[in-house]
Amino acid sequence: MNLPNKRYDLPQIMFGVLFIALMTIASIWVVQPFVLGFAWAGMVVIATWPLMIKIQSILWGRRILSVIVMTLLLILLFVLPIALLITSAIENGAPLVKLASNPSQLHMPNFAWLHAIPLVGDKAYSGWHTLINSGGSALMARVQPYIGQTAGWFVAQAAHLGRFILHCSLMLLFSALLYSRGEQVGMGIRHFAVRLAGDRGDAAVILAGQAIRAVALGVVVTAIVQSVLGGIGLAIAGFQYATVLTVVMFVCCVAQIGPLLVLIPAIVWLYWTGDNTWGTILLVWSCVVGSLDSVLRPVLIRMGADLPMLLILSGVIGGLVAFGMIGLFIGPVVLAVSYRLISLWINEAPEPEKDLEEVNKLLGE
Repeated sequence: MNLPNKRYDLPQIMFGVLFIALMTIASIWVVQPFVLGFAWAGMVVIATWPLMIKIQSILWGRRILSVIVMTLLLILLFVLPIALLITSAIENGAPLVKLASNPSQLHMPNFAWLHAIPLVGDKAYSGWHTLINSGGSALMARVQPYIGQTAGWFVAQAAHLGRFILHCSLMLLFSALLYSRGEQVGMGIRHFAVRLAGDRGDAAVILAGQAIRAVALGVVVTAIVQSVLGGIGLAIAGFQYATVLTVVMFVCCVAQIGPLLVLIPAIVWLYWTGDNTWGTILLVWSCVVGSLDSVLRPVLIRMGADLPMLLILSGVIGGLVAFGMIGLFIGPVVLAVSYRLISLWINEAPEPEKDLEEVNKLLGE
């Protein structure tokens, strides 16, 4: 039996696709100011959802009470450190400004050890003391061209700080909403994934959540532990800017550089100033803090998801470089989902022949 050819209304299809594209672009344009805050909220809620469920079970099964507790915890974790950092910058900035306005109060080191450097030591020592003996005028003459650029950089960072505070506020708001309606939102995302790619789409969504939890446990928690312990060591050793250095250590740990980038110069400074006792104590403490990630991070990653640690760390570093701080979670999710989908696709085919001679015979035919 011959079936009649189905006729397609091409203008209707073109205008339909155009309308859908315009609506999609308009929707993205409308929600663009909220995308980053919502993305951060999603990452935080996915990573801390088991903790919220445990708190809910303790608080007589009341979701509203657990949402309030989790929101307060997020405020302590995000708002309080930012407030401490800003307060520390303001308090420590005044002495630096006063010192910069009166360079005569600045006591430069002698650097007598420069004489021991072959060939260039005497010249370097002479040039250093020429700058010191000029009363700071020669040094200011060299630094002057960069002052305008530095001021512009600080203005730009202040603008970034304002946007960061805005996104942080949106993150707290969206986190409270997602905590209260997490099951409905999660089921909606899984339903969309099933509609898009069937059972594999649903599995990909679940795997993405596991990857986010693995990063939160293995990378972020390890970075927090290392930076806090390193900051405690710096504070006990008597460093005035321990709060700022702790934040710098946290950023270095998240970027997989480690806390030693901050701790080693601190140890060198203590030995250089003659405080050998605290220098030795901080050296031993730094060895413990620096090696903590090799023990703590693999255990925490395995608790979050059964994924190769190299895959997670590659996704963290690559995502951080490509997308900024939000890439800390996007990178591992993309690599983890791609890795599992490719593995499933490969395993659908039979394994190759183990006998290489048989394979060579097939090539010879």
